[in-house]
Amino acid sequence: MSAKQPSPTERVEALFEALTSHYGDGDDRELRAAAKLLLVALDKIRTHGGRNWPSLLDEYIQIVKHDPERFARMLQSNSSSSSDELLA
Repeated sequence: MSAKQPSPTERVEALFEALTSHYGDGDDRELRAAAKLLLVALDKIRTHGGRNWPSLLDEYIQIVKHDPERFARMLQSNSSSSSDELLA
């Protein structure tokens, strides 16, 4: 019986933990790790998001700021390992 493969979100969470560990006991290690992931994500959105990438980014920011329940559902949904269960 094969083990369940981690979802993409679970893999990113694991990377975040690895980055956090990289910073050891340094100040703001979680923030620094999150900032690194955000910088890479922003670059990929800009590169692959087409002409309307700023609108996509604004949409995500608005959800985070104004609809935290929806954001939590998006994260939970994206923790699934099945691509047909994903919301975003």
